[in-house]
Amino acid sequence: MDALFPQIDLYILTLAILITLLAGVVKGVVGFALPMVMISGLTLIMPPETALAALILPTLTANLTQALRQGPRAALASIMDFRLFLAACLIFLLISAQLVRALPQAAMFLLIGGPVVLFVLLQLSGWKGHLARRSVPLEIGIGGFAGFVGGISGVWGPPLVAYLTAIGTPKVEHIRAQGVIYAISSVALFAAHLQSGVLRADTAPLSVLLVLPAMIGMWAGLRIQDRFDQMAFRRATLFVLLIAGLNLVRRGLF
Repeated sequence: MDALFPQIDLYILTLAILITLLAGVVKGVVGFALPMVMISGLTLIMPPETALAALILPTLTANLTQALRQGPRAALASIMDFRLFLAACLIFLLISAQLVRALPQAAMFLLIGGPVVLFVLLQLSGWKGHLARRSVPLEIGIGGFAGFVGGISGVWGPPLVAYLTAIGTPKVEHIRAQGVIYAISSVALFAAHLQSGVLRADTAPLSVLLVLPAMIGMWAGLRIQDRFDQMAFRRATLFVLLIAGLNLVRRGLF
């Protein structure tokens, strides 16, 4: 145990497993937030760079599972449908991942959390936020923003979820589109942080260990998600977005 995790004692390891299990449940229910819950919880008990490395493989595995839940053909259809968002996301993710050791994370947390909280509050106030039609510049812009913050923090879900909600994406397609975009982005994140040095010999074993609790939690969450109708799903999504956004703002400020 000490040889695999020289900087993490058993107590910290147990907490990391429990945090990842909870993150998997949330991911199964609403289709996103696994890296948000993990990065929020793990940074309370370990250095941010270690926490970022720890979430990479559980995130990749969970997203691949989600993307392929309706089969490869459906996943390919989602890739083609959101190809502009995905391309912009990948380009900016690969660029920003190389800056992870240079940019202040507090500023990035505020940059992610602020717009998310504003979007949710507007939705709860009665503003529907629906777009009459999809806008190519907006899709590219949101995709680029999501990729940029994702490369630094491992969190790129809120901008995508806000966009999918704004264009009125049905629940099943909403979940699948998230999974496809997250899965491909997770592969890019994995490769980028091999290059950046965040994922290395002394951090990779923890990431491997946390794959299993993430998948167990996600399995439990999927059992719950299957019982949700569209309105309940939307409310759950907004609730998780609000909690995640407020937590990101808190971390940015304090």
